[in-house]
Amino acid sequence: MNGPTEGVRGAAVTAEDFGLKGPRGWAFRGIKIQAEPGSLIALEGPSGSGRTCLLLALTGRMRATEGHACVGRFRLPKQLAAVRRISGLGPVPGVTDLDPALTVAEHLRERALLERRFGGSLRGLLRPRSERVNETRLRIDTALAAAGLDMESLPKGRRTAVRDLERLEVLRLSVALALIGRPRVLGVDDTDLKLSDAERTEAWGMLKSLTDGGTTVVAVCSEAPEGAVVVRTGSRPDARPGTGTHDDERTDDDKETADALAEARRA
Repeated sequence: MNGPTEGVRGAAVTAEDFGLKGPRGWAFRGIKIQAEPGSLIALEGPSGSGRTCLLLALTGRMRATEGHACVGRFRLPKQLAAVRRISGLGPVPGVTDLDPALTVAEHLRERALLERRFGGSLRGLLRPRSERVNETRLRIDTALAAAGLDMESLPKGRRTAVRDLERLEVLRLSVALALIGRPRVLGVDDTDLKLSDAERTEAWGMLKSLTDGGTTVVAVCSEAPEGAVVVRTGSRPDARPGTGTHDDERTDDDKETADALAEARRA
């Protein structure tokens, strides 16, 4: 599938003994990652095992407290702002929630304007209005194509409110919004949550198409798809030492994650 990620140079992601400890204990610990640019990295584990915190840490929205990671040429936790500039977030509950009352077109237009205002260069802002309008339209159209969201198939087309979208359509819209910024790394939370088997296949197919175009995708899930670089969080019977956290190292995960989301929104 062609789209805004075609020709994008994704970022390699590596981590060694990467961990985050908060007031209530470890959100995640001992994470090791070795992923090439354009990889699909699946953060697999049960709810409350620190998956979302790890996603936010790898995209520069949370500061790890142990070990280190590298996203492209930037090192975490020291270069959080630099990692944020090359990464984008799709759906992350509590951080990138969509306004249910706004239409699909309104969300897209707002994101494109924000990207043009804060993500572009001064030279770009000084170009003729017609050029800026055409570029905005191109960014939106190519982002929608890459995310596989067909506007004409929605109940009211572009005027469809977010509250009237199906779960898979919300996922596609959230990904499209992130792709407007042309990120080298895309983070997606709860990828397979509340999806049927057929919808899961579609969702993973869409994310895999993005990696085929060069973008590195980091996706939280309960079950990783075949071919992904799998990073497990939480205690599992088949977990290897150093690939996740252990139950006796974590306390009160849900509250820890809530604190993480509040910090990520500020970032």
